[in-house]
Amino acid sequence: MAHPPAETLLDFPCDYIFKAFGPHEGEGTFAAAVKTAVESVLPLSLDAVRERPSSNGTYVCVSVVVRLHNIAQVHAIYGALQGIPGLKYLL
Repeated sequence: MAHPPAETLLDFPCDYIFKAFGPHEGEGTFAAAVKTAVESVLPLSLDAVRERPSSNGTYVCVSVVVRLHNIAQVHAIYGALQGIPGLKYLL
């Protein structure tokens, strides 16, 4: 069965949530790196970034909501996020 092209899975413009999981280092170092990576592609609103630590405090999930206008922005943001040191998982 053939999969549809990625470009047809989203209707642009749209709001999209990127989630990055990494080490919970206290001062928000990982969260700051996620924010910087996304901002290298698109500007962020003040309430776009949310952090949620894991139950034992070892990891943090950083969620970023952005308004996307094309598939190239999706690829660019995922590319920027993949370069973050300590990144464990990316959704």
